[in-house]
Amino acid sequence: MAFDLDMIKKVYGRYSARVAAARTATGKHLTLTEKILYAHLSEGNATQAYGRGVDYVDFAPDRVAMQDATAQMALLQFMQAGRPQVAVPSTVHCDHLIQAKVGAVEDLHTAVDVNREVYDFLASVSDKYGIGFWKAGAGIIHQVVLENYAFPGGMMIGTDSHTPNAGGLGMVAIGVGGADACDVMAGLPWELKFPKLIGVKLTGKLSGWTSAKDVILKVAGILTVKGGTGAIVEYFGEGAQSLSATGKGTICNMGAEIGATTSVFGYDEKIATYLRGTKRGEIADAADAVKEHLTGDPEVYASPEQYFDQVIEINLNELEPHINGPFTPDLAWPISKFATAVKENNWPAELEVGLIGSCTNSSYEDITRSASIAKQAVDKHLTTKAEFTVTPGSELVRYTVERDGYLATFEAMGGVVLANACGPCIGQWARHTNDPTRKNSIITSFNRNFAKRNDGNPNTHAFVASPEIVTALAIAGDMTFNPLTDYLTNNKGEQVKLDEPLGIEMPVKGYAVKDAGYQAPAEDGSHVTVKVDPKSARLQLLEPFAAWEGTDITGLKLLIKAKGKCTTDHISMAGPWLKFRGHLDNISNNMLIGAINYFNNTPDSVKNELTGQYGPVPATQRDYKAHGIGSIVVGDENYGEGSSREHAAMEPRHLGVRAILVKSFARIHETNLKKQGMLAITFANSSDYDKIQEDDSIDITGLTTFAPGKQLTVVLHHKDGTTESFAVNHTYNAQQIEWFKAGGALNIIRREMA
Repeated sequence: MAFDLDMIKKVYGRYSARVAAARTATGKHLTLTEKILYAHLSEGNATQAYGRGVDYVDFAPDRVAMQDATAQMALLQFMQAGRPQVAVPSTVHCDHLIQAKVGAVEDLHTAVDVNREVYDFLASVSDKYGIGFWKAGAGIIHQVVLENYAFPGGMMIGTDSHTPNAGGLGMVAIGVGGADACDVMAGLPWELKFPKLIGVKLTGKLSGWTSAKDVILKVAGILTVKGGTGAIVEYFGEGAQSLSATGKGTICNMGAEIGATTSVFGYDEKIATYLRGTKRGEIADAADAVKEHLTGDPEVYASPEQYFDQVIEINLNELEPHINGPFTPDLAWPISKFATAVKENNWPAELEVGLIGSCTNSSYEDITRSASIAKQAVDKHLTTKAEFTVTPGSELVRYTVERDGYLATFEAMGGVVLANACGPCIGQWARHTNDPTRKNSIITSFNRNFAKRNDGNPNTHAFVASPEIVTALAIAGDMTFNPLTDYLTNNKGEQVKLDEPLGIEMPVKGYAVKDAGYQAPAEDGSHVTVKVDPKSARLQLLEPFAAWEGTDITGLKLLIKAKGKCTTDHISMAGPWLKFRGHLDNISNNMLIGAINYFNNTPDSVKNELTGQYGPVPATQRDYKAHGIGSIVVGDENYGEGSSREHAAMEPRHLGVRAILVKSFARIHETNLKKQGMLAITFANSSDYDKIQEDDSIDITGLTTFAPGKQLTVVLHHKDGTTESFAVNHTYNAQQIEWFKAGGALNIIRREMA
């Protein structure tokens, strides 16, 4: 069925006028990205050209999507906004709270029992405010969105960093924090700095072992985890058009790992085929009517260097399968060089677990290509050496591949099918191991492989590859195995070689499902009561944060000077902590426990300046808060990269941290901090990071004249009585400064609604 068809037709109905106005305003031909952005200006038709990476712009997204872990806080905030119903189509997807332990049926049953309170809350608040609700087991948010809600030329925001998955259907889909989602659901414009544009020209065509996953693994190696920051990546060329829609989705999904705002492909026959195959032919028909606006102008693609800030070209004919890692998704290795890298770096060569699926790679095409390898293990008398798991992305895909016999193929080669949920990808994995700290290797078809992310073990070397490469390596149990060239010894002592994978883009018999897991909201939600037990350990109604006191901030204690990579996983871990995503005070007990303290090179151990003793970060901060003392967190480059989780911003705000001072921020995290009324500032000179000492008392001055583009000053009072000061930068515009002064954006929304 086609959801929100009237809304989509309305969007297409104004496209011609909006694109024409944008051409007039900019005086040039337009990329696809620019067409979509200018078509979604909150002001309507464009009257001016916006500066890339300079101008903050108000947009009007078409829809909002939330996964269950982030939806709790987003909807707790929305409940304070005073609206009877959401202003745009919105959905909640229960995918993060299901722990992978035994198998799909038992794990889902356990999750429903353990998380009943949270699921009931999300179902009831969705019912009340007109939000579509996808039950536990329905699938992973991004796969479900691709199958049901994404449409070419649309714009959506989602409370998960891999929301860009919908770019596979030609949609600008951007990961945000819950406060941003709250704004849009409340009917307010959504603000974004107009992004820079990176063009990726794909030529040739994939063949053999190479897959769409290898495109983004290659791009990640080129751009690194920071290279896409502040930019939208637009793929084009004959190679782009040759990729399946779900393959396009894989590439866009993992674009989050290069820091990109989002990624997008133009509308083409592959996208139209997928829309029709998922029973959305009416949307394909509507898109066909405006298809010239749903891709970049021909002149742009003929001379891309004139229209993009950066252009990358990849020949798919020459692209090798890649394996990225460990510990970072941008350490890219062509498979021909990977075995040497394993040996030279002394990474564990024995592969313990191979995991396929997740929101990144669980399409019908992915499953069939992987199953073609799994079938060879059985047919060629090979015993799978590593553990092997399959995580279907949705009930639609799971039901269809089970009907077509592919799940049975995985089980025959020793695989375990997990629930339709995020599971091991986000740390929801009760891994079977007799030593949870052992140095070991795993390989996944997921998107992210930071230390401790999958199983909590800092010594787990996690690598990322395509599902078919993961399947082949799991059969071999050896990280140095190259399925393109190497042979395996089977149970008969024979030398056998795996054939190239074969897959099917779309099921020949069509998709099928018995119960997709969707629950429509009540037509009139005014009678629905949303109950939150005040004694609950998992849900807690929010109290507004305090407004700025109107003065400079002085006498701050240094809570932690974080050393090196500090992602949102370091700031607010997932895994077992997910159960507290709806209870701000309880989840704040994980604040920054993964960050490495610069002064002792140890996680979760900082000096309490009131006692002189070292202790956990959250406990130390709670002591400062109890004494009415503010604090500051200091960090390194790309602070807050990774997940969109706004808890990483709300926890320090809740516990009394006043400012975050870093060398640079990841985009979503910086916005989340601003939304919560935090002061997010950066070193004007990154070497000033070295001046900060453990026992410093710190002032931030210039706040009484806080203004866009105007530097603030940090004053360090050292223990020896000396002082030094330096300038710091910020990116606050006038509206964001008002968020800071009000104590958070939600305080302004509440005031305006009242």
